Amino acid sequence: MDLTQSVSPPATAGRAVLAIDAGNSKTDVALVAPDGSVLGTARGGGFRPPVVGSERAVDALAPLVERASLAAGGPGSARIGHVSACLANADLPTEEEELTDALTARRWGAGVTVSNDTFALLRAGVADTGEPTGVAVVCGTGINCAGLGHGGRTARFPAVGRLSGDWGGGGFLSEEALWWAARAEDGRGEPTELARALPAHFGLTTMYELIEGLHLGALKAARRLELTPVLFAVAASGDPVAGAIVARQAEEVVTLATVALTRLGLLAEPTPVILGGGVLAARHPLLDDRIRALLAERAPKAEPRVITAPPVLGAALLGLDRMGAPAGAHARLREQYRRG
Repeated sequence: MDLTQSVSPPATAGRAVLAIDAGNSKTDVALVAPDGSVLGTARGGGFRPPVVGSERAVDALAPLVERASLAAGGPGSARIGHVSACLANADLPTEEEELTDALTARRWGAGVTVSNDTFALLRAGVADTGEPTGVAVVCGTGINCAGLGHGGRTARFPAVGRLSGDWGGGGFLSEEALWWAARAEDGRGEPTELARALPAHFGLTTMYELIEGLHLGALKAARRLELTPVLFAVAASGDPVAGAIVARQAEEVVTLATVALTRLGLLAEPTPVILGGGVLAARHPLLDDRIRALLAERAPKAEPRVITAPPVLGAALLGLDRMGAPAGAHARLREQYRRG
């Protein structure tokens, strides 16, 4: 399964895989032996090259690689044959190339493969044998979709926010909830329980207080993400405004999946549609049920699957693919993440 930007020939068999899954909110690193055994892991913060630049973003991975190596028994205990990096914000080919160069310069492994982190979710959800086909939609802090068709064909989206037509993800949903709540309180919009529930989450009584706190910095901007679960709770209570936001998110997820299936010629055959990221993995009933109902209408052959395993599993599986590991290695790796 060659989904990615890569440099250097396939790594020598018998060496470990360094798997990196770097998302907007967190980064996971794993050292994986050729037989699929997890040797060491580490977790750190988000990966944001657009904010700090590619070099600094990759520099921030170094302590995680060192911690994973120490957990595996110390430097030199596992010779790394291939670096399999699935990275947020690697949305365009030029960004993949830049990040590949930055990782290659670190000399962590004999080969480097870089792909968008959506491909980690996709790989975690497809079979380890036979020709892999499927579509993955990740809805975490942001939203993205990638698909793999027959003959290695891929479908993907730029996924750089509203500029590229995106709608949804936890960050967007929290902003949408704030927008509707603010207008409800001052009379510009429809009444909604969000106007009470959002400030109440922070111990406040009005949207005015919440707006002031966020605008002046008394509440850190990152805390807006805490409001996404509040939105879903209000929607579950029957609030029509919150419910409409959740319904729109379901629409976007299914639209992405259906477009990718169509572009890959997979709409008429049974195909896994893999759903992951914090928003989808939470299995909010309103969202989950609506996604499945819309898929049944628009892509009846689609087989929705929610993946809750850490996406670094997919990055590691891609690394084992690259190394030519036997199927038993893939099964062993999956079992370890299933248990843990």
